[in-house]
Amino acid sequence: MKNNAASTVRQYPCERCPLQAFPHFQPHDKDEVEFLSGFKMGELVADIGTTVLGEGTSSAHLFTVLSGWAFRYKTLEDGRRQILNYVLPGDLIGLQGSVMKEMQHSVEALSPMVLCMFQRDKLPNLFRSFPSIAYDITWLASREEQMLDEILLSVGRRSALERAAYLFAFLFQRAKSVGMVKNDKLMVPLRQQHVADTLGLSIVHTNKTLKKLAAKGALRWLDRGCEVLDHQMLLDISRWQGLPSVPRPYI
Repeated sequence: MKNNAASTVRQYPCERCPLQAFPHFQPHDKDEVEFLSGFKMGELVADIGTTVLGEGTSSAHLFTVLSGWAFRYKTLEDGRRQILNYVLPGDLIGLQGSVMKEMQHSVEALSPMVLCMFQRDKLPNLFRSFPSIAYDITWLASREEQMLDEILLSVGRRSALERAAYLFAFLFQRAKSVGMVKNDKLMVPLRQQHVADTLGLSIVHTNKTLKKLAAKGALRWLDRGCEVLDHQMLLDISRWQGLPSVPRPYI
């Protein structure tokens, strides 16, 4: 793991997991919590810019995000980057490296983060002993595929304005489910280069597109990121129905 700064601590016992506070997440029963307590090694605390997982590397750990933002990305040999998706609390990362022996993408922190660390070599025991948790992992992997399908549709078929609106509506809905939206507004810690690398646009085209959304009152660009002001307008512009409102598991 390449770091700006990262350290391990143990602050949150599984029975007092902070994710339990959000009704969006399905609760674990007592036996599952006991097993996860043995599966967990502690927490990783990561600063902005930390590469939590690197493309082409093999990690001994899986992680569940407890707090903070990150993004998944791939790069070409010349350094061009495509951001694949964003990581928020409750997301599981590192599974790809566990199943395929090495990571096929990287994960970088967009903000200070706290992540639960799990031992990868105990994953087979999890599948043998707790099929309910194994199903949860399968659900999370399927959900990631579903989100990537929608992102690919956006990049391939939506106009620049529609895909920018979709991105911020998508982030707003995901962040709202984990308590990040305050007074119906959301501060997203992105720079315009992140947006360009997500949407597949040049930085100039991205800047012009974001100015159009700002002029409509949908968002406001600040030095430290972007503030989403009108979620419904973003949904209308993107012609997107939003994420399904269903409880989801977490590990």
